[in-house]
Amino acid sequence: MTRYTPDLFAADHADLTAIRRDIHRHPETAFEEQRTSQIVAEKLVSWGIEVHRGLAKTGVVGTLKGKRPGQKTIGLRADMDALHLQEKNEFDHASVHANKMHACGHDGHTTMLLGAAKHLAASPDFAGTVHFIFQPAEEGEGGARVMIEEGLFDLFNCDTVYGMHNMPGLRKGHFAICAGPMLAASDSWQVTFKGTGGHGAMPHMGTDPTQPAAQFILAVQGIVGRNVPPTQTAVLSVGHIHAGTFGSPNVIPSEVLVRGTARSYTPEVRALLERRLGEVAAGIAQACGCEAEYKYFKRYPPLINSVEQTSLAVEAAALTVGRDRVDPNTPRITGAEDFAFMLEKKPGAYIMIGNGGPEEGGCHYVHSPLYDFNDEILTTGAAYWVNLVQLELGDAA
Repeated sequence: MTRYTPDLFAADHADLTAIRRDIHRHPETAFEEQRTSQIVAEKLVSWGIEVHRGLAKTGVVGTLKGKRPGQKTIGLRADMDALHLQEKNEFDHASVHANKMHACGHDGHTTMLLGAAKHLAASPDFAGTVHFIFQPAEEGEGGARVMIEEGLFDLFNCDTVYGMHNMPGLRKGHFAICAGPMLAASDSWQVTFKGTGGHGAMPHMGTDPTQPAAQFILAVQGIVGRNVPPTQTAVLSVGHIHAGTFGSPNVIPSEVLVRGTARSYTPEVRALLERRLGEVAAGIAQACGCEAEYKYFKRYPPLINSVEQTSLAVEAAALTVGRDRVDPNTPRITGAEDFAFMLEKKPGAYIMIGNGGPEEGGCHYVHSPLYDFNDEILTTGAAYWVNLVQLELGDAA
């Protein structure tokens, strides 16, 4: 089997960089990726790849059959959407749209998969079928779930499915992955503490919901510290508090809204967090003579890599950059990814590719207004995808 290294894609690096920077300059947020999906579709068609559009509104799926007989199918997924964030970079390819930015590297993910698609279309020396899945709305809107609900795997059967994400802090030319739970479930929750409010100088004349709200915010960490087994991992964080009006600090508000996020890796811990948040809120509210209205929203499930497909991903990464640059047992990450929905339906694996580490001058982390994707790894990612296809579809299935 041919080993595909980044050097073999050097001739395409300038073109891939131009594509990536063009997408970065024109970021589009969830389900609005019209321009980006048009670029993707036009490129795929120009390389002779069959294209389907419209899943989850702006999704694109390219289908390429190998020149050797085989029934096995593989799905390769890249996300396309940007964030609602004002970019602070001043380079030429900075965002031209206010409060929209590719601050997570989806511009690079899309481009790396395009680079692989171009190469495979020119030399489809494999047995079976590759589906190139370009997904909208990863950032909090569950585009993967929507594509599945609208028939992704009915229209494009995949025996296995794979994803990849860049990781600032991990050296360029390095990969990291682990079998089993790798990214956390991501849920959100909110509690509205309700009292009567009243005059700040006469709190005894009413009930003050700021008291249970304050106690609850502190008590939340007791759920993780005293209810979650020490051998398990969970995160509860408060991200939003709202009460009263700025111009009336002498008024005790009648309601206090507290919102936050919950992260976990197992169904048992996820259920525990949901139950205990409600119990703690209700108990504290009652003790303070108030009421608590509680809501819990299950969003992204934990991302769980299949053992067999993780091994194949490790081997593909090793073929790309060398085994000494691949960490097959990277620690779990408490971030979340909606690729988890695809891994609930199909066996597969999700890998991290280094975007640059401290030894290389460092780089800003994802979701920072100063973040940028490292164009030097575009050919590395493309080579990884091609090696993976060769491993999965190298022989007739």
